[in-house]
Amino acid sequence: MSFRTVVITTHCKLDFRMNYMEIRQADSKKRIYLDDIEVLIIENPAISLTGCLLSELMNRKVKIIFCDHKHNPQAELVSYYGSYDSSRKIRRQLEWGEKIKVAVWTAIVTEKIRQQRLFLEELGHEQEAGLLSSYTDKMTAGDIHNREGHAAKVYFNAVFGMDFSRDDDCFINAALDYGYTVITALFNREITAMGYLTQLGIFHDNIFNPFNLSCDLMEPFRILLDRYIYEHKERWKDFGVDEKRDLLRILQSEIKIAGCKQIFTNAVHMYVQSVFNALEESDERRIRFYQL
Repeated sequence: MSFRTVVITTHCKLDFRMNYMEIRQADSKKRIYLDDIEVLIIENPAISLTGCLLSELMNRKVKIIFCDHKHNPQAELVSYYGSYDSSRKIRRQLEWGEKIKVAVWTAIVTEKIRQQRLFLEELGHEQEAGLLSSYTDKMTAGDIHNREGHAAKVYFNAVFGMDFSRDDDCFINAALDYGYTVITALFNREITAMGYLTQLGIFHDNIFNPFNLSCDLMEPFRILLDRYIYEHKERWKDFGVDEKRDLLRILQSEIKIAGCKQIFTNAVHMYVQSVFNALEESDERRIRFYQL
């Protein structure tokens, strides 16, 4: 299984050579084995890639993220053919019943709030953690009372301060947005690799969002990113190129899922597969959430 996140930052040419990605600069040459690469992030618009390399990366289902001149994620490349039976899986995706979709979404949003509560308890915010606990205790099918939204306001104010808002123009929000974009791309990779459509969500259904299903499934993993940013916010003070590279280290961090430790990207794979198992078998208990 691939495991490396490769970030290309300087002007160079990327080419395919004998199952390796070759990185050529004016005075140097380096090769990386393609089967080791899980995510390739192109940070510099001056980088050139050959069609042969792109084709081989797609064959191996490598997620490719392209950044703009400010090093922010701008686009991603997704293979058309993620699975040999993608047509069958898409038909089944269209037939998922409303009852199981509601049950799966309820389980996901409940787990998200639970992870938020655990983080608040670690930070010593007992009152706010108790409030989030009451939200999960009163959770209704499909979260029709929007406990998730209420929990988010309490949670972010407790973690980043009462003056903090997700609408603020600040480095914390820049880090959150960057990290959420990268994590969304990981979920896009897993969903398409398993043969499903990212456009068709179980809760999110924005007609302008091509990643509705990814936005559904990634919710509990947001808290892992929140934790990382909180732990580094005093040292960062800003969110530039170095901080973005630092943040990407989370993709190689270890978390526990299904009783064993896995790196972040592998845990995403196992979790996404379990969600699809739950949807296909109409049993939300099949979902395997991560543990710290």
